[in-house]
Parts: sequence; structure tokens; C-alpha cells
Amino acid sequence: MARMQPVPASADTALRHAMAPWMPSLAAALVLAVGMGFGRFAFTGMYPLMVRDGLLSVSAGSLAASANYAGYLAGALAVTRMPERAAPQLCRIALLGTAVCLLVLALPASPWFFIAVRFLAGVLSAIALISASVWLFHVVGHPHGAPLLFSGVGVGILLSAELIAAGNLAGWHSPLLWIAIGGGAAVLALLAWPQFGSHRTAVPDAARAGDALAHASGPGPWPLVVSYGLAGFGYIVTATYLPLFVRDALGHIDPIHIWAAFGLGAAPSCFLWHALHGRLGTRRALALNLLVQAAGVILPALSHSPVAYLASALLVGGTFVGTVTIAMPAAKRVAHRVKFNLLAIMTAAYGVGQIAGPLVSDALMAHSHSFSGPLAAAAVALLASTAACFL
Repeated sequence: MARMQPVPASADTALRHAMAPWMPSLAAALVLAVGMGFGRFAFTGMYPLMVRDGLLSVSAGSLAASANYAGYLAGALAVTRMPERAAPQLCRIALLGTAVCLLVLALPASPWFFIAVRFLAGVLSAIALISASVWLFHVVGHPHGAPLLFSGVGVGILLSAELIAAGNLAGWHSPLLWIAIGGGAAVLALLAWPQFGSHRTAVPDAARAGDALAHASGPGPWPLVVSYGLAGFGYIVTATYLPLFVRDALGHIDPIHIWAAFGLGAAPSCFLWHALHGRLGTRRALALNLLVQAAGVILPALSHSPVAYLASALLVGGTFVGTVTIAMPAAKRVAHRVKFNLLAIMTAAYGVGQIAGPLVSDALMAHSHSFSGPLAAAAVALLASTAACFL
């Protein structure tokens, strides 16, 4: 029998060189999978289950959601003047802190403890987004890794949602589910951890296709901030309440699978919106993104069928991370025009929109006892966000 020949050292070296540019993007994507997909959005799937288990009321859940978004705003403001050299350490803090926050939610405690932990998780989510972006774009020097970076959010949503669905099918109650979610986040954190321990020097990204068009057609810093803040309000109603308002419409189907579809739409969409950004320019790509998102947001108010709910999940899931994929690299190109960290200010504006979303929704639902009002308000915010792209 012929013996297998070892892979030549030169081929092995070539493979490592081919993979090298993408390893930082994968690590940064894992930071967002943990900090955003698990740390922020696992609550969307857990919310109806905690209401079912009597651990949270709908009103307390809205407060917890708003506390998380307030934490997101606080985290963004805290790192507005973050030096680039601090980004890898902050990525590690976000990874470890998020896993711990998820695990302690299994403890028996009052709703106010839960609300406080959700605030801290929000702080860590903002740190995860900003530090991973700064590390990849500025420290590593790979801004064209943006679609892979931001796809981490959708991957995290999908994994955490299916983890919740599997545990729910097995009959687990909320505390055990939080342990499973925290354990899943810890595994992803361990995979990413080694990448943030080595010193890196920025190397200019060689791929520049579409940059000239995107730069020439892009909005300035403040229109970006306004548009991004309105987008935060626009998507958050769907992102907070989707499994809650579809739970009685799906028969024996676990509504968490609709939320998983939200994540399934988000992960690959980053590559689509990145390509459209290069082809159409920032203004037109962002406007198209926000208009599609508005259509997805309003669908459940127009039809209460399972098809409408699924289409809403795919359309909003397939656009909300695309907004980030377009806006953050666009902000990097105009950041020199302001004296503050534009990525952090935009994240803070997004946080303000997200805080307002659940609070406005709660007020509107108190009058109408329906999600139609909040969904309509969210769609209007997205239309206003579209208009802001052209300021």
C-alpha cells in the first residue's frame, strides 16, 4: 500500500498565510456573537419563557429591555475616547463579563436584580461592538473584514435561539436555560480568546473595490449619527417583542424558531449589504436597507399570519445588522472630520433609540392593547432614518 506523503512545509505555510487575514475577523465576529448575539439578544427568546415561568411580568421585561439598552448607551459613552491599544483587552473583558452576566441570571433573585444585570450586560455589549470594530479596523487594519465581523451578531442570535428551543423542548425552566446560554457563550469566548493576546500592527487592507464610490456618496458625520439613532428605535420593537407577539399564532411551533430565523437572516446579509455598499454608495445602500427594514417591521401589523411573522423576522433580521455593516465603515471614512470617537457616538445614538423603543411601545400598548401601534411608530422612525441619509 502506498504511503501518504506529508504536506510540504511550503504548502502548510501558504495555507497559514491564506488564513491569516481572516483569523482576526473570525475572532472579532466571535466577540459580537457573545457580546451581542448571546449577551443582548438571548433575552428576546427568554422573555416569553420567563413570563411563562412567573419570573418576570411583561412590564418588568420591558424595564429589563430598556435597562439593557441604557447600559448599551452607557458603555458606548464610556469608551468614546478609548485608545486603540486598549481594544484587545476590552474585547476580552466583554467576552468574560458577558458569559458571567448570563450565568448569574440563573440565580433566584428579584426582578430588580435581573434588571441590574441586564444593564451591565448592555454596557458589555457596547464595549464588545466598539472594541471589536476598533481592533479589526484600526489595530489589525482590516476594514474589509466588516461583513464577517458583523455576521457574528446573527450567528450568536441563531445559536442562542436554537439552544433555548432545544432546552425548552427538553422541559427546562428558565434558570437552567440561562446556565446553558452562559455555557455556550463561554465556549465561544474561549475560541476567540487567544487572538487578543498577541501584539498586532495595522497593515493597510489591500482590497479597496468600491471605496471611492462609497466615500464620494456618503453622508457626513452628523447625518450618520441621526440616521443611525433613528434606526436603533426602528428595529428594536421587533427585536424585543417578536417571540412574545407571535406565541399564540403558531400552534405547536415554538416561537423561538421565528427568532432563530431572525438570526439566520442576519448572518449572511452582512455580505450582501457590504457588496451593495460598494456598488451603490453609502446613501443609496443605507436608504435601501432602511426601507426594506421598515417593510419587515410593519408586516405583523398588517397580517397576523405565520407567513407574515416569518417574513418579518427574515426581513428585519436580514437588514438590521446590514445597517451596521454599512454605517460603521462609512463612519470610519469620515471620522477624521470630528474630534471624538465617531463609532462610539453613533453607538450611543443607537442606544438612545433602543431605550426609547420599549418605553414608547409600553405606553402605546397600554392604550391599544396591541402591538400594531409600536410597530407603526418603528416603521415611521425607519422612514425618517432613510430621509436623514440624504441630509
